[in-house]
Amino acid sequence: MTTSQIDPPPNPQAPHNTGPRRLSWKWLLLSPVLVAAFFGVRGTTQNSAPVTVAQAQALPVETTVLEAVNQYTVERTYTGEIAARRTSDLGFERAGSVIAIRVDDGDRVEAGASIAQLDTRDLVAQRQQLEAQKRGAIAQLQELQTGPRPEDIAAARSAVGDLRNQVQLAKLQQQRRSSLYSEGAISREEMEEKKFSAGALENRLQQAQSQLNELLAGTRREQITGQDAQVAQLDASIRAIDISLSKSILKAPFSGIVSARTVDEGVVVGAGQSVLRLVEGNNLEARMGIPNQVAETLTRGSIQKIKVQGQQYSAKVTGKLPELEGNSRTVTVVLQLSGIQELTVGSTARLILKETEPAQGFWMPTAALVKGDRGLWSAYVVKANNDVYKVARRDVEILYTEGSRSLVRGMVESGDRIITRGTHRIVPDQLVTFNE
Repeated sequence: MTTSQIDPPPNPQAPHNTGPRRLSWKWLLLSPVLVAAFFGVRGTTQNSAPVTVAQAQALPVETTVLEAVNQYTVERTYTGEIAARRTSDLGFERAGSVIAIRVDDGDRVEAGASIAQLDTRDLVAQRQQLEAQKRGAIAQLQELQTGPRPEDIAAARSAVGDLRNQVQLAKLQQQRRSSLYSEGAISREEMEEKKFSAGALENRLQQAQSQLNELLAGTRREQITGQDAQVAQLDASIRAIDISLSKSILKAPFSGIVSARTVDEGVVVGAGQSVLRLVEGNNLEARMGIPNQVAETLTRGSIQKIKVQGQQYSAKVTGKLPELEGNSRTVTVVLQLSGIQELTVGSTARLILKETEPAQGFWMPTAALVKGDRGLWSAYVVKANNDVYKVARRDVEILYTEGSRSLVRGMVESGDRIITRGTHRIVPDQLVTFNE
């Protein structure tokens, strides 16, 4: 069939058509060259086609390079509760009838404020009686300190002089009776009567003289001391009444909040019976149960972070209890929350501590992990193969997870480039490229 395409033999009668014939022969001479060039170009195209197709099929991915670490910081949380530094069940030190309670549940009171009172009418009456006795004792003391009155001394002198005269008269009469008895004019009885009468007058004179000497000497020091002691005793009794009166008024021992009111007005209470429960509100504490080895790392006065009801607060370590808790075998650490009033006693508190743990591994985004078989995890590592990057799957073990990243170890090395996103689109041996 190709022969039909060959030009007819030259016609001698057409001398002017030699140009096209020469052009056909030239094409015939160039045909081998063109064929060789065609197959050469085709061969070159076939050799480069696989690279171009592979590059066109590669999936763009985001990657990161692994760096080895030998330790990591872990954030651990320990649970405790908010407690008041001071909580008191308040009551009166003496029995009596309650006549006033000035606070209700939930009221905030200041230290020293009067919050309840007992009936004190009996104590007031006793105090008035003691005051009267004291005034009388003081008057007697002043009299003793002043000494005898001049009028008393003058009266005593007069009594002594009168008795002295009577004694002299009695002696004269006795002498006369003795003479009359010697003459037999009177009986012996009459003589002895005058004799004993004179002796009695002498005794009365000595007594009056002693009283006069006592008045002249003044009051004895012992009497003044005794009367002074009686006044002091009355003073002590009055002070005891005053103490009882002060104990009849219940005052807040510290600033706080009334958490319970157990009695009302008119109730007769005994000594020490609880009337109100007061919880200190300005100085709260957090009591945390912490393992002993962790508690040893906390120093007194250090500032720690705690969370209560989703809010974070700063607290100062004020002490550690010296005994382990029986069931949990933990040490109770006390942290002070100063100036915080909005927290509720009994609320759950969480102490946040950062601890450094030794570990050989690599940090990678958690999104880069792929769940494998038998509870294992894997990561996709990008390996270079000439100018093409292929994906390889490597098994890893998760050591610790922190937020959006995880610490792993396993079949990966430092410097490996792993895929961080879109792992659900990746399969092993897949060709990938890097996002710019």
